[in-house]
Amino acid sequence: MSTPSTILVTGADGQLGYELQASCPNNVQLVTSNRHNLDISDSAQIQAALQHYQPDYVINAAAYTAVDKAESDTDNAYAINAQAPELLAAAIAQQQQQGHKTRLVHVSTDFVFAGTQATPYAPNDTTQGLGVYGASKLAGEQAVQQHLPDALIIRTSWLYSAHGHNFVKSMLRLMHEKEQLGIVYDQVGSPTWARTLAVTIWQLMTTDTQGVLHCSDNGVASWYDFAVAIQEEAIALGLLANRIPIKPIRSAAYPTPAQRPAFSVMDKQATETALGYTLPYWRHSLRAMLRELQQTNHS
Repeated sequence: MSTPSTILVTGADGQLGYELQASCPNNVQLVTSNRHNLDISDSAQIQAALQHYQPDYVINAAAYTAVDKAESDTDNAYAINAQAPELLAAAIAQQQQQGHKTRLVHVSTDFVFAGTQATPYAPNDTTQGLGVYGASKLAGEQAVQQHLPDALIIRTSWLYSAHGHNFVKSMLRLMHEKEQLGIVYDQVGSPTWARTLAVTIWQLMTTDTQGVLHCSDNGVASWYDFAVAIQEEAIALGLLANRIPIKPIRSAAYPTPAQRPAFSVMDKQATETALGYTLPYWRHSLRAMLRELQQTNHS
């Protein structure tokens, strides 16, 4: 990708899509699509877009991410997370057979693991999709690998951004509205700024990396730790005026329709080797994202 390249991004109006646009290299011609102008559950639309744009890469950032809703909305979760990636991969494989050089980057999740280990999950560790969301994302991964052995699949976790709906922005709102909060402390993972993931994707495409890799910010936190850090950083930046008590609670005290992994930290060694640098510490990324929110609020 040293020469100008055409990159087609699906799900461009989501958190990752936003950050891919914000961090797009100057030599890239970026074609953005969302469900309104490219339905990736429609094979004919996919083939028409590939023929028209002839992209060097397709980045599939489209996903059904409503983890709890997926439990009762199974058909839609599978349509977006499993069937659409399969159609996309099959169409790209067909393009490749016709001599086109299109490649696929597909974004997946820590929910493809059971979340019962006590050590970070490696890319080749045994998968076991957790709930409808995890199972549908795992089915999407497997379909992509079946059609496109040269695809790059990147799993991420606890994604947030200044754009869209996420835990950080929900916490800021609740900390402004509530007198105290109870946050789960027995689920542990790695918060990830969507900018970290976007920059990683751009970098890995320049080296034609393929296979399954993990990308999250470095370090480990419980949701409780994450919430405490959000409050501390937000107060320091003037995004919150008052500190409220945050109580650690067990996940059993806050039942949800979908089961969540107790431990979903992922091993990123192979990713960092491919990148040639260490991924940022999660708290530094959180501070950078909150600074962006602060500037947006002041502009």
